[in-house]
Amino acid sequence: MANIFFISDTHFGHKNLLNFKRDDGSHQRHYTSVEEMNADLIKNWNSVVGTNDKVYHLGDLALQVPNLDFMYELKGKKILYKGNHDKLDISQYAKHFKDIRGADHKGEFKFMLSHIPLHKMSIKLGFVNIHGHLHHKSLDDSSYFNVSVERINYTPIELGVLQETLRARNH
Repeated sequence: MANIFFISDTHFGHKNLLNFKRDDGSHQRHYTSVEEMNADLIKNWNSVVGTNDKVYHLGDLALQVPNLDFMYELKGKKILYKGNHDKLDISQYAKHFKDIRGADHKGEFKFMLSHIPLHKMSIKLGFVNIHGHLHHKSLDDSSYFNVSVERINYTPIELGVLQETLRARNH
């Protein structure tokens, strides 16, 4: 049976991201070059995702890249929830993603998926908003779970692990 994974804010190719700082002044990402970051993200992705697995990428896939040819290296059947930095022509994304969305809900998991955290009033009762956009930060509210790569060790998080993390957090 295929597994399901979630990830956000990979920012493949985004050189300037390596200069971004956390509130404490440390670098947001620990890489010394964009090539190192891209290679590590691909290695981590393929270490857990199989060919038939499904991956929900919750936006900000890549920046400062002429095309998405690197996507051929990533395993899995991918669904993109476009982020604020996903600005290539839609035809570029359509080559690599089974579907492209803005936001929606997965009733079977009680998840609402989006790039930017949804307004609290938009989250269905009993659901959790799985999102990205905030990078290393998180919201202090059990209705939200951030799957930006900085929060999930630069590796897609598997559905069962995510559900167990939510259960442990809420008890």
